[in-house]
Amino acid sequence: MSDRPLAALRAQMESCGVDAYIAPNSDFHASEYIGEAFKTVRFLTGFTGTTATLVVLPDRAALWTDEGYFLQAKQELSGSGITLFHTGHPDSPTVAAYLKEGMPADGLLAGDGRTLTARQALELLDSLGGQARFLDRDLAGELWKDRPPLPNAPVWVLSERYAGEPAEKKLAWLREQVAARADAHLIATLDDIAWLLNLRGGDIAYNPVALAYLAVLPDRALLFIDPAKLDAQVRAHLDRLGVEVLPYEAAQETVEQVLSGKRVLLMPERVGYAFYLRLEAAKAQIIEGENPSILRKSVKNAVQLEHLRQAHQKDGVAVTKLLCWLKTGMEGGHPTEAQIAEKLDTLRLGQEGCLGPSFITISGFGAHGAIVHYHVTPESDVPVEPDGLLLLDSGGQYLEGTTDLTRTVVIGSATAEQKRCFTLVLQGMLNLSAAVFPIGVCGRHLDVLARGPLWSNGLDYGHGTGHGIGSLLCVHEPPIGFNWRITARNDTAPFAPGMVVSDEPGVYLPGRFGVRLENQLACREAETDGFLRFETLTLAPIDLDAVDPSLLDARGREQLNAYHKRVYEQIGPFLTEEEQHWLREATRPI
Repeated sequence: MSDRPLAALRAQMESCGVDAYIAPNSDFHASEYIGEAFKTVRFLTGFTGTTATLVVLPDRAALWTDEGYFLQAKQELSGSGITLFHTGHPDSPTVAAYLKEGMPADGLLAGDGRTLTARQALELLDSLGGQARFLDRDLAGELWKDRPPLPNAPVWVLSERYAGEPAEKKLAWLREQVAARADAHLIATLDDIAWLLNLRGGDIAYNPVALAYLAVLPDRALLFIDPAKLDAQVRAHLDRLGVEVLPYEAAQETVEQVLSGKRVLLMPERVGYAFYLRLEAAKAQIIEGENPSILRKSVKNAVQLEHLRQAHQKDGVAVTKLLCWLKTGMEGGHPTEAQIAEKLDTLRLGQEGCLGPSFITISGFGAHGAIVHYHVTPESDVPVEPDGLLLLDSGGQYLEGTTDLTRTVVIGSATAEQKRCFTLVLQGMLNLSAAVFPIGVCGRHLDVLARGPLWSNGLDYGHGTGHGIGSLLCVHEPPIGFNWRITARNDTAPFAPGMVVSDEPGVYLPGRFGVRLENQLACREAETDGFLRFETLTLAPIDLDAVDPSLLDARGREQLNAYHKRVYEQIGPFLTEEEQHWLREATRPI
């Protein structure tokens, strides 16, 4: 990666009297996945991962990323001169500490106030002693001459048949929630807006959402969006809801005018600092709090849950066809990681109602499986041939809902160590899926069930054990998950019937192989009053060639056999005779 973008940025900083520049890998909505127009970190550094924060000082620069992207960042930043730090690691300084050490007390910190959230900016400025100043200016964007335009995918209405609830009811509920606390609610979170209005879009790859802001008041609602994305049907839908459409780029100015002097509820972790500054200037009283829609959205209604079961059956058919092909010789060839990912995507798109993947398919063979968020490229692509483990993590967006599953597959034969790691991961996944727990329990309380078999053998993994999943929305959805490490993203909300979460422990031996298994779980009431349990939604066989039965406890073997029986019964009828024969053997009792 050339240092020219950073050199030009430093020259720009010097001309503006800027002491430090910060660039989170984010869009204007704190989205997890972002469009090409927002990939400022990639433009400046060459790093292509999802999670990153870049800080540039006159004489040095640093980038922070999490466990899932650390190895990737190490490779992509090699030779760049940028120091790589591990987010949250005790040996790594925080962004705030790095800035405090590198800036004068009354220095000027610059950044794009649309991509830097209010929470990030306020905490950074506070950590700098309250004397630092902030310049809301997109210096990097001014240098990015060939920056892609904002996306303009059409918006469409998700019918109540799939949503299970009319948007009128959701808006009425939201107004009731807000009325007790504020005069208005400003929402920048794209999946919350999509859920509230029963709208879907295509502005972010794999996430059916549209770039928009929404301001909800007692007697009106303002949707800031590119009007060219809205056809007559969408406009009629919004008219029925009493939602006014205004240009996307008018959001900041209009919000400052309309919400002047009002009490405004907003979520500082998901609203850009630029809005915060505008509202302060307009003498608005900012009420900080989580969007009420986040928790309610995470609880799927009965219609959504039934459709999710249908989506997982379709998804299981596609994945099972792929696994059969992999295990029966791949037609005598040795396809590459990329070719396998492409075949899986094609099989999934062949299922009725599939709109596309829910994230980029991970297809990692051998050592690549040890890179948690490995994305195959033309340069990294390798043939998949005996002997080794292939890790496949993929999902689909269906009209019926969102899927996400991982299977690790033996190609040829597996070593005793590979089987040991695989079986410990499997035992952990089964333990968690069988949990019965009292109402009030959070994901962090249950995480040990999945990690226990690994911890007992001196093994662990750096990522969370699971995350909430949307319903034809984002594949990673707060506020639930499984992670003993309390994070800002999830794991702090108690489970409730209707919540859907992934169960995905793993083991990663860098340079050698990786194992991850993942099923989706729906929370439901248990047979005992006051207790909850999980229903496994995912339907796809687990590779018995990688299982060491002696390492599974009796309950684990019983669970696996029962699960495989259900997979065969629900997936088998949709396969060819040859595939059915393979699946019968692949799901045999052990």
